[in-house]
Order: sequence, then structure tokens, then C-alpha cells
Amino acid sequence: MNRVNSYRNIRVAKYIRLSREDGDDRESESVENQRDIIDNYISSHEELIEAGEYVDDGYTGTNFNRPGFQKMVKDIEEEKIDCIITKDLSRFGRDHIDTGYYLERFLPANNIRYIAIGDNVDTIKPDGLQFLTFKLSFNDYYAQDISNKIKSVKQRKIEKGEYQAGIPPYGYKKDTEIKNHLVPDEYSSQVVKEIFDMYVNKGMSTIKIADELNRREIESPAMYLKIPTYMKRKSVNPSGKYMWLRAQIGKILRNEVYLRKCSRKEISKSKS
Repeated sequence: MNRVNSYRNIRVAKYIRLSREDGDDRESESVENQRDIIDNYISSHEELIEAGEYVDDGYTGTNFNRPGFQKMVKDIEEEKIDCIITKDLSRFGRDHIDTGYYLERFLPANNIRYIAIGDNVDTIKPDGLQFLTFKLSFNDYYAQDISNKIKSVKQRKIEKGEYQAGIPPYGYKKDTEIKNHLVPDEYSSQVVKEIFDMYVNKGMSTIKIADELNRREIESPAMYLKIPTYMKRKSVNPSGKYMWLRAQIGKILRNEVYLRKCSRKEISKSKS
């Protein structure tokens, strides 16, 4: 039985998605704006009745591993929905292959009507999918173009010496006056210099360096920076407070942030 045609009142799922990739369009693509457009559409079609709202705020359109979308899929499988409405096709998804699968295979197999208001797509109409392939290709290209632009901007910032990660590396802290600039942390920077000193000038292995730092009960980077995920892990130190491992020492010694900042001359100065 076709669920769409078996009800005079069509149960509609409002699907709303917003992500960082929307850039300067975040205001026009806001959750509130999408909701208003969909609500206005539903109110102007008396056969449409809202069955639920599914929102993914902060999720990319290039994959479908989104909580709101997956909840909507589950409700489709449980026959709670007859139709999905989005502001436009890009809100549903930007990946050509996966979006095509849902629109051309999954939804028809479950007798689900799909409406993309801004793109004039309504799968119940004979010409509803006329430009679907073109739209999917364009959205796929747009997503790739945005991704390349973001990578290019990040690369330029890196080349200018701007730090892009969220948490500063152990030994540094964020400059309170200059954005994306790091300054040495008074305490942990000395530990980093000492690690390089032990490795370069004293010839100590990463295991021996880790053992020495644990013996002196120096807080590991995760403990010092108070990173919750790592602080929950059990420590190899009997006291349960410290967790210096050879792998951590190795990462510090290979990290380009330190290699650019901590020259042998600086290490030698730290000894005097």
C-alpha cells in the first residue's frame, strides 16, 4: 500500500540542517529561517500535517551520519512519516552518491514523498525530479569547492605562522592579545626544553626520559592541560597521577612546533 496516497492528511517531517560550511550564508540558512520557510509551506497546503521536526545543527551535508537524520530514517521505517520537506536540496545532503541513494532508492522504496521548496522539487509531480541530477552534481561540487577553500585558508595561515588547532601544544599557551599566536607557558616550556636537553645533549632514550619525569612526579601534558578524555585513563605510574609515556616524549621531539621554536642554541642556554 502506498502510504502517501492512503492518507488524505500527509504526515510531514520537517528536516533542518546547518553547518559551518555554510559560511557567510549562515544567517539566511539559520535554523529559524529554514523552519519559517517550511512552516509557511505547510500552512499553505491543507493536506500537509506536521509529524515531527528533525534538526542537525553543526553537521556537514557531505555524509548522513547525523543524529537528526538517522532519527528521521528510523521513523520512516516505523511508518510514522509520509513526506519530508527541506528548505532546499542542499539541506538534505551535498554528497552526490549518498544523496542520490536516499532520494532515488530509499525514499521511493518506503513510499516517501520529498519536497525541496527552494529547488522546486516535489517527487509526487511528474517533473519533480527533472533537474535532480544536475542539482546533486552542483551541490557535490559546491561541497568540494568549499572544502578546498577552507584548506587553502588554513594553509595560508599556517605559512604565516598562525596556530590553527584548538588546544595549544604542551609548553605553550594562547596569546591573549594576538589571535592565533602562541607564547611560551612559564612552567611547561621549561619541561619541554629539558626533554630536548635530555635527548640531544645527554643522549637519553625516550623511555628513560619518561621514567625520569615520572620519578620526579612532573604532570603529564594531559594532566597539566586538564584534557578530560585523557585524564580518565589509568596512569602507568603507581601514584595514579602521572602518565608520561615514551610515545608522548617521541611526539614532542617530532612536533614541528617545538622543532621550529626549540633550537639547540635555546636548549644550551637553558642549561646555563
